Amino acid sequence: MTTMAPPRPAERHERHARPERRGCRVRLATGPAAPAEARRRVRDVIRSWQVPVDLDAALLLTSELVTNAIRHEAGQGAQAVMLAIASSRGRLRVDVHDTSRSLPAVAEVPADAETGRGLLLVETLSDEWGFYRTPAGKAVYFTLAFEPDSEHRSRRAAVAVPAARLAPP
Repeated sequence: MTTMAPPRPAERHERHARPERRGCRVRLATGPAAPAEARRRVRDVIRSWQVPVDLDAALLLTSELVTNAIRHEAGQGAQAVMLAIASSRGRLRVDVHDTSRSLPAVAEVPADAETGRGLLLVETLSDEWGFYRTPAGKAVYFTLAFEPDSEHRSRRAAVAVPAARLAPP
């Protein structure tokens, strides 16, 4: 006869505890300093909330999305993009809102092109990415799953993106 002991109260509580949800939004002025400001904000959030993700990947992907938002911002009247950072259900999510109505697409660019690989990086290094329309324009986002321990945090940095698509010869 096999008997099973009931789970200890602490184990039962941990299994059924709601995942901690955190979030913040930051308005970034459009301009050359916006990607650096966005990276600083994401770095501060990851450290403050102790989010176990690959910090380098999170900063690179944030920079790419903010740079694209500024580059493709609609009209001269647009003065800001919105950065939304959230941590929930074992994932970090970063959304970048802008006023452009044009939707992003991963571009096929020549090997010697100086730009155009940002979304390829986002697609390659994130666990998920996408976009959605908003009343003011659109938002583009990426997610990174929490890493189980620090040994695996730099795993994404070693992901090989085809060299011909990343760097000119």
